[in-house]
Amino acid sequence: MARLIQCVPNFSEGRDEKVVQQILDEIRGVKEVKLLDYSMDKDHNRSVVTFIGEPEAVIEAAFKATKKASEIIDMTKHTGEHPRMGATDVVPLIPISDVTMDECVELSKELGERIGKELNISVYLYEKSASSPHRENLADVRRGQYEGMAAKLKEDQWEPDFGPKELNEKAGVTAVGARMPLVAFNINLGTSDINIAKNIAKVVRARGGGFAYCKALGIEIKERNIVQVSMNMVDYTKTSLFRVFDTVEREAQRYGVNVIGSEIIGLVPMNALIDVTDYYLRLENFDTGQILEKRMME
Repeated sequence: MARLIQCVPNFSEGRDEKVVQQILDEIRGVKEVKLLDYSMDKDHNRSVVTFIGEPEAVIEAAFKATKKASEIIDMTKHTGEHPRMGATDVVPLIPISDVTMDECVELSKELGERIGKELNISVYLYEKSASSPHRENLADVRRGQYEGMAAKLKEDQWEPDFGPKELNEKAGVTAVGARMPLVAFNINLGTSDINIAKNIAKVVRARGGGFAYCKALGIEIKERNIVQVSMNMVDYTKTSLFRVFDTVEREAQRYGVNVIGSEIIGLVPMNALIDVTDYYLRLENFDTGQILEKRMME
């Protein structure tokens, strides 16, 4: 079996297709790397890209994409609803086959060091790669966002793992780390009241006493005049999508608000959706071997 890792970098540009395509071209240009998916969100002003390949090739593609983003995205002019701190905001590395998590940690350090040295960008290691427990959670690393990073980088407890202690004003700060697959799952509410979305996000996220493997924020979708509970499900095998969806729906009803839809950003593991189907259809004695496409792939 081939040695494969997945990379899902997030870039702080979701409105200009030409800018995003220039970044994608850097990834496409690396042999032994396959671009699987990308999505652009105008309200978040953010793009999520997914590619896969041999470890060394993936690291090269991630570096080239980060370099291009630092050249064509100017964080001094960036606005958007999603928290962010850099042109290349975060670069997660995910083991897929014949690669261990420990190997991905070492690769993340290699990539982070190169970004810091060659691009003069401050880099924090996060998740499994974190150099300290208080850096594991991306939300903690990113707290203060781009506007607060100049001061944060000078704090003793937030000295960057690689790169300068002074903010690269154009490119901002980048987080690099190894992690398990996650599902970016958003639920849209039929209201423009941002406080409702924020209150529901507090209920479902782990930090608020909610689901252990759920990170959540309340976000405005101004183009549609609605709000959204925007979530990262960091381990769908332990906190399922359907349980979070049901809770958000019940909480919204308390405010007299309906759930009007949901969305998944980027790619999603098949089993995460099978769990949802199994739950809502109340399937009896269902086996994944009954899925036609799965049998065809086998």
